[in-house]
Amino acid sequence: MANFFDISQFDSYKEDNRREVKRANGGLPNDMWETYSAYANTYGGVIILGVKELDDKHWRTTGLKLKDKEKLLDDLWNLLHNRNKVNINLLTESDVQTYDIGEDIIIVITVPMAKRSEKPVYINNDMFNQTFRRSNAGDYKCTRLQVKAMLRDQTENTMDMEILDDAELSELNAETIQGYRNRHRTLKAGHPFERLDDAEYLRSIGAAAISREDKQLHPTAAGMLMFGDEFNIVRHFPEYFLDYREMLDPTIRWTDRLQSSSGEWSGNICDFYFRVYNKIIKDIKVPFKTSGGDRIDDTPVHEALREALANCLINTDYYGVCGVVIKKEPDKLILENPGYIRTGKEQMRKGGESDPRNKALMKMFNLINIGERAGSGVPNIFNVWEDEGWIEPVIEEKFDPDRTILTLEFKKKSGDKKATKKSDDKKATKKSDGKKVTKKTQAQYDKILDFMEFDKEYSLQEFCELLDLKETRTKAILKQLNEYIEPIGSTKNRKYLRKK
Repeated sequence: MANFFDISQFDSYKEDNRREVKRANGGLPNDMWETYSAYANTYGGVIILGVKELDDKHWRTTGLKLKDKEKLLDDLWNLLHNRNKVNINLLTESDVQTYDIGEDIIIVITVPMAKRSEKPVYINNDMFNQTFRRSNAGDYKCTRLQVKAMLRDQTENTMDMEILDDAELSELNAETIQGYRNRHRTLKAGHPFERLDDAEYLRSIGAAAISREDKQLHPTAAGMLMFGDEFNIVRHFPEYFLDYREMLDPTIRWTDRLQSSSGEWSGNICDFYFRVYNKIIKDIKVPFKTSGGDRIDDTPVHEALREALANCLINTDYYGVCGVVIKKEPDKLILENPGYIRTGKEQMRKGGESDPRNKALMKMFNLINIGERAGSGVPNIFNVWEDEGWIEPVIEEKFDPDRTILTLEFKKKSGDKKATKKSDDKKATKKSDGKKVTKKTQAQYDKILDFMEFDKEYSLQEFCELLDLKETRTKAILKQLNEYIEPIGSTKNRKYLRKK
């Protein structure tokens, strides 16, 4: 676990999404348990008792003495083992440390990130109303939808392994199945599955299974998602939606669009993958390579894009809202999917730990040589981008609703990052209204406008998390974008809408 607190750095710390201070002069603070739940359900953090944050954001001790320590710690451990207060104790003795600062003491409680099987961590014996998560703006209460997502992710059998007892194999799209089988046959000639009929083939790849109810073969959730028709898929996954948006001309809203709900094609994952992959590689400016005089069109960049697209679809929570959205812009590809990152953002970047949300879907992609089982797919994407000299990919994780976003830019890194960086940050650019803004602020403007979709309302908290800024500064930035963004509603519950 990361070290979130070093006593030698005390004077330089301020509250953020990993550190929270509490006065604790009147005993163990009751709101501490919301932070405990929030840290456990996000990425962990420290709660520091005996400290307050001043107006200038510096910390000051509040006068806790050694005589206060015993009662505070007794109360802490008693409540951690009280299931009416918190459903699980994640702490060991080494997670609670006491430090002397001058004549005062502080107590530092390190809360680890809970394992997937331990979530949700909730308080007051109320799972659906007292489960919290942590954002830049503080602790917030999870929605019922978010709690259900954590419950689904507890089990080792992923949700796509579920047998759909009320569905028949005849509801799967025969053309998609034959297309998949042809690819499998071409890539792995002589594979043992090749001689099987369709029903046994689907069973062998995890797309169908014998039901315990009627002992008959039925599609699995993975089989329905991969090979079903959209109108059948949404019977089982009401929020299911796949959306590809190509935005290459700023004067046109979409230069190309592909939606699972259009009725013009099957709308399943398999067909979406191949249609979208062919679109996103169309304009890639990567020099071809040769082997023995023959041109090789399949480069590491192509392989990385296959991995990115498959990873997005394999790790989607298909019960989650807002659907899968793939956006192709000039020199940029953005892949968004419902669901938080099961291994955590840092582990996803580092690799080596594979924990897919949909294991059966992953198996189906693996059988046709798409996707990496060992958890090395995302690090490989970063390595390819590094080799090409492109800007490093960005992984973002958003909550309420849970969403994972991977941004891939096909742009070279800026050449000289030495002495020019400071002056570049201060250098001003002119906007259309004639006002000057620094490059840093301009980048924040661009980030907001790139983030916003038309016809969708956004809260202030979403922008705070996007920019990693406090509310006051975020409001000021949004105000400067009034030409592009329309505020809606009262100040307290204000939302923001992208102008058309």
